[in-house]
Amino acid sequence: MNPQLGPMPDLATLISLFYDDPQRLGRFEEMTSRGVPEPYAALLDHHEHMTVTVESFHRSRVDVKVLETHITPRHYSRKILLTRQSDNAVVQFGIVRLDMNCLEEPVRREIQSQRLPLGRVLIEHNVLREVELVGLWRVACGPDLEEYFALDQPRITYGRTALIHCNGEPAVELLEIVSPV
Repeated sequence: MNPQLGPMPDLATLISLFYDDPQRLGRFEEMTSRGVPEPYAALLDHHEHMTVTVESFHRSRVDVKVLETHITPRHYSRKILLTRQSDNAVVQFGIVRLDMNCLEEPVRREIQSQRLPLGRVLIEHNVLREVELVGLWRVACGPDLEEYFALDQPRITYGRTALIHCNGEPAVELLEIVSPV
């Protein structure tokens, strides 16, 4: 596992935080905005929080389920699922890596409590934030995504890498993969 990430989210490095074999998660192909079909483009190709976007698309608030964490003195990383409150269906898989030095103590505590999705925590704590879309990805689901998304056969879905600047600092690196629709 690589404990040091650069200033921009790197797909391979984010995946390596939780996977020794990246193909357990999936096979990734970088895409342009034009190459991502709807409704995936609307879900991913923007500079907004995914929490708000998937809640609007699925017409349901979402809960976070933390699958695994990795903590260093400076960074808090977690592998998560977002599930619809309406029926508990998984709508998104994610890997999140936060530079905890960029966040105030109450925000850090709320994030580490694992009760709310990251986007909701930042919004409710009124953290000045800017979401920067870094890359779009076509994802051939591997065994783990097939299990998380309750797929009965291999499927294609889409994801993105993004960076959230908090109070002007690059604070959060993200890999976000939406469930096949």
